[in-house]
Amino acid sequence: MPIHEIDSFNVLDKRVLVRCDFNVLLGPTGEVLEEYKIRESIPTIKKLVDLGAKVILMSHLGDPGGILKEELRLTPIKPILERLLGQTVYKASESVGIGARVMVDSLKPKEILLLENLRFNSGEKNNDQKFSEELASFADIFINDAFAECHRPYASIVGVPKLLLRGRGLLLKKEIEALDKIIANPTHPLVAIIGGTKVETKAPLIKKITDIADAIIISGPIQKEIIQKGLVFNNPHKIVAPIDEIDGGLDIGVKSIKAFEKVIASANTIFWNGPFGMFENNRYAGGSRAISEAIINSGAYSVIGGGETVAFNNRLGYLNKFSHVSTGGGAMLTYLSGETLCGIKALE
Repeated sequence: MPIHEIDSFNVLDKRVLVRCDFNVLLGPTGEVLEEYKIRESIPTIKKLVDLGAKVILMSHLGDPGGILKEELRLTPIKPILERLLGQTVYKASESVGIGARVMVDSLKPKEILLLENLRFNSGEKNNDQKFSEELASFADIFINDAFAECHRPYASIVGVPKLLLRGRGLLLKKEIEALDKIIANPTHPLVAIIGGTKVETKAPLIKKITDIADAIIISGPIQKEIIQKGLVFNNPHKIVAPIDEIDGGLDIGVKSIKAFEKVIASANTIFWNGPFGMFENNRYAGGSRAISEAIINSGAYSVIGGGETVAFNNRLGYLNKFSHVSTGGGAMLTYLSGETLCGIKALE
């Protein structure tokens, strides 16, 4: 089934409810440590403003468990949005209720309102019908631009779109098109690099990608878990694992780096999720850095994703050197594993 784009609608003077992903990392005093997700939402918001919409933004931040937690208000997001957009962003002190309703009703075309953290209301995670109806009552049109949340069957992802004209934002469109270049129509050789730990979250992707990729580079912890759990994949000859490690697996050794660099250099398409080693400590960041630089130097179409992978490359100042940096972790793994994302299905 086709999914509508922003251009499918006449949004002039219409109230457009946009599900964004402002779930960013906060510092000890509540400051935003990484603006990447916020910056990625800007093109959709700007387009709606330029088209004369009354724009209502909603997101979650952290997991307050359905209760109000002052430290998880979306207040720190507001000034960043204002700086990036170059205009005032109004902010409600709640996601639904009389106060939010008054602010929604007073919006003029080209104005922007940010609702409070959706997860202060237990109805968000419970996909509560009443909560969905209250959110939907604020708007004429729903736009999902929160790719990272599209695997979650929550009210703002699957409940609200049932009740409104619905479509996808520019970021969601960009994410799906980038991932389709990996999973649906890759230019071979395709090399998948799967690091980190937690083989149970990566196993469906490894299973799917072994049929598509020409080589799959995996981390030491993933390799150990595969052996321990007796997991069997098609085309095991495609899997390339570390051949030497540093300090019991805290980083990969020189021989592994050389072997990985050779495989990466042969690629025309590369996907990477998950660091190789305890990258937070500079002493053990050498392997992950070598992988980053090998991908960049390969000239291949490259997609990276996952919170740790993005954070590490942001620290190195490398984010703009990849073809696409995904805002999603779990959603990206789910999509590349061939599963349907409930948030995407809800837009059909």
